[in-house]
Amino acid sequence: MTVSRHDFAKVKRVVVKIGSSLLTKGGQGLDKGAIKAWVEQMASLRQQSIDVILVSSGSVAEGMSRLGLKTRPKLLHELQAAASVGQMGLVRIFDDNFQQHGLQAAQVLLTHDDLSNRQRYLNARSTLLTLLKLGVVPVINENDAVATEEIRFGDNDTLAALVANLVEAELLIILTDQQGLFTGDPTLFPDAQLISEISVNDDRLEKMAGDSRSGLGKGGMSTKVRAARLAARSGAATIVAAGAVEGVITALISGSDLGTYFLPDVEPLLARKRWLAGQLQVKGQLVLDAGAVRVLKSDGKSLLAVGVKSVTGQFERGELVSCIDENGIEVARGLVNYGKAEAQLIAGHSSSEFERILGYADDSELIHRDNMVLI
Repeated sequence: MTVSRHDFAKVKRVVVKIGSSLLTKGGQGLDKGAIKAWVEQMASLRQQSIDVILVSSGSVAEGMSRLGLKTRPKLLHELQAAASVGQMGLVRIFDDNFQQHGLQAAQVLLTHDDLSNRQRYLNARSTLLTLLKLGVVPVINENDAVATEEIRFGDNDTLAALVANLVEAELLIILTDQQGLFTGDPTLFPDAQLISEISVNDDRLEKMAGDSRSGLGKGGMSTKVRAARLAARSGAATIVAAGAVEGVITALISGSDLGTYFLPDVEPLLARKRWLAGQLQVKGQLVLDAGAVRVLKSDGKSLLAVGVKSVTGQFERGELVSCIDENGIEVARGLVNYGKAEAQLIAGHSSSEFERILGYADDSELIHRDNMVLI
């Protein structure tokens, strides 16, 4: 159900994401007063029979504060160590605050690897839905202590959007240290205006979104735009607002004009297609000719090898590849039926030639339409 920003009280499931700079007072340590206020507001949503899932940043930033580090570590093992220390504080403070409202919280740590495997994806979904059914508030963070560069989400805005897809939430609230999305960087352009509402498909978004300036988190406004687009694939609306505003969560649910509302005016994808669209670990690229691009976009058919001009990357059968046009623009992604070596050999050829080229004939499609999603 897509809702207007003035009708949020009708939603039944909300994902709330709180950024590092908010949680840690700009890196000075966990802001206990602010966290208490946010939890109180989330508890109020639970009293209205609204499911709440919290995606919390801040483990690295809190670890930095506890360890006396002035700048965010760059080496992976140093980040993991800081996250391990900081996670202790995050878990404790959220658990204590939710219990004051008679609510149980559950820590859920995820890596992209947990969601890239279809079975583990379904297991994570089942666990979260069971927790919600039991009246528990899941507190989710990326598993920074063990994640490697190959399986990191990259930012918790993306993680929050994937969670919104996972549990089919109707609304994603991203609380940040900015008021929302402006027509330009307000620190550089004094006349920049706050955008109250904009479509996730608006071509102006990339130009208006900037990167993080705090140095504490990894998510600037550009990651929030990407998150809004990702959340829209399951029909979820997204609103980005200043978390420091008193009663911000309650105000948003009540229909306040705070922040920027990203209208999800796209057709929601089926569950399996959402899973495919949300995968970040693309292993290779297939460059398609104009005819293949046209067939994919207009007819929704499978990708045949005859329409492929070139193959790059390293991938095996069943792994995710990106399909791009001759200008480098991604048009689709999907699970490939042949590894890179075979795909290079059959690119540009009809399926009737596969046996002659490969010595065997397996699937006639390079990517079947059931395993592909348009971007």
